[in-house]
Amino acid sequence: MALFLMGCKANENTVVHGQQAAETVAASEHTAVVPLAGNTWKSTKEKAGGSIGEEGITNWTDEQVYFTTYARVVKPGTMKVWLNLRVSEGKTKLELETLGKSKTITVQGNTLQEHYVGEWQVADTGYVAFHIKGLAKKGSTFADVASIKLAGEAIDAGTTYVKNNEGNFFYWGRRGPSVHLNYPLPENTDVEWFYNEVTVPEGNDVIGSYFMANGFAEGYFGIQVNTETERRILFSVWSPFTTDDPKEIPDDQKIQLLKKGDGVYTGEFGNEGSGGQSFLKYNWKAGTTYKFLLQGRPSGNEHTTYTAYFFAPEQNNWQLIASFRRPKTNTYLKRTHSFLENFIPEYGDVERKVLFSNQWARDVNGNWIELSRAQFTADNTARVGYRMDYGGGQSGKDFYLRNCGFFSDYTPMRSWYERPTTGKAPQINLESL
Repeated sequence: MALFLMGCKANENTVVHGQQAAETVAASEHTAVVPLAGNTWKSTKEKAGGSIGEEGITNWTDEQVYFTTYARVVKPGTMKVWLNLRVSEGKTKLELETLGKSKTITVQGNTLQEHYVGEWQVADTGYVAFHIKGLAKKGSTFADVASIKLAGEAIDAGTTYVKNNEGNFFYWGRRGPSVHLNYPLPENTDVEWFYNEVTVPEGNDVIGSYFMANGFAEGYFGIQVNTETERRILFSVWSPFTTDDPKEIPDDQKIQLLKKGDGVYTGEFGNEGSGGQSFLKYNWKAGTTYKFLLQGRPSGNEHTTYTAYFFAPEQNNWQLIASFRRPKTNTYLKRTHSFLENFIPEYGDVERKVLFSNQWARDVNGNWIELSRAQFTADNTARVGYRMDYGGGQSGKDFYLRNCGFFSDYTPMRSWYERPTTGKAPQINLESL
C-alpha cells in the first residue's frame, strides 16, 4: 500500500534550535541517510524559488515552493527523522510533513549539521513521502538541505532510495526506472515484420514519457511527450560503432537514411549510444489506439535495412516515418520488445501507464505469427534497488507497463505473462506501403 501523505497538520511539534542534538541514534538502530539530490522533487517545475542539485536543496527563496523526498520502507514501526541542513543567515522555521502528521523545527547555523525533527509511527510497508516546507525566514533563503537521516524500528537494510551518485545515479534515479516487455520469437524463424498497437490511457500522457512500441536489437520506434505543446513519433537505429558521440562514428559505420515520410525530421542522436534518428511531430491523443509496423531485412554487403510505418486512426492510412540502412549487420528482426521510460528527471515523481496489444510477427515466407507471451524486465535503476516503483503484466486483452510515481506494489522482474490470442492477423497490404 502506498503511503501518500499530504495529510492533516495534527500533532504539530515545534523543535527549537538547541534541542536537536538531544535525540541520538541507539547503537542497535539501523540508520538510512537519504541524499536529497537523487530522491527529491520540487512542487513546481518552474526554475525560480529553489532548486534540486547535487548538493540537495539550494537557493530556496519562495515560501510557496516545497520539496518532497521519497524512501521505501519494508516493515512498520517507529521512525525518527533528522534534517541535515545549513541556514545562510538568521533563523529559519521549517515544517516536515509525513504520514499525515507535521512537525516544525526552528534552526540556525551556516554549516551543515543534523537537526532532529521528531518521531513518527509507520503503520505499513511501502513508499513514504517527506514534504519539506518553509514557514518563515530571516535571511534571503530558507535553508540548504542536503539529506534526511532516518532511524528506528521501520528502518533497516531493506529501506530503498538512491544511495549515492556513483554511475550518475542522482540523474538516473530522478528519471525513474525504465520497464520493458520482451516478446519471444519462434526459434529458427527469419522474422521480417513486427506489428504492435499502443494505447496511452487518458491522464497518463505525462511530459517526458517515451511509450516505445516496436523495439528490436538495433533500435526502437514509438511515441513521446516532449513538452506541453509537442509530441513525437520517434524511430531510431543505433550505429554498430559504440559511442555516445555521433561525431566519433567512422563513415563506414554511420547509419544511412534511405527515405523518409512527409514532415519527418532526420539526423543523429547521442548520449545513450549513437546512430540515426527520425521523428514526426504529431499531436497523438491519450485514449486512442495507434498502430506500429517495423520491417527489418538484410540488404546485401553486410547491411540491414530497417523501415518504420505509423498508423493513426485520425489519418486512416499508414505513414512512412523513415528507412535506415545499418552497416556491419546482416540479420532479420531480433529481440522484439516494448518499453516505457521517463527521460526528464523533473517528471520522475509522476506515475504513467501504457497498454500494448495485438502483437504479431511476419516471417519471410509471409506467415503471420501471434506474439501472445511477454516477459517483464526493468533497467539498472530498478535492478540495483534504488527505485521500486515499477510494474507490468497482462490485463484483459492487453499487456501493460507502468513506472514512476512511487506506487508501492512492484512487479517481480523476469515475470512471464500471456494475453488471450485473437487469431486475427493484421490486414495490411505490405506491397502498397
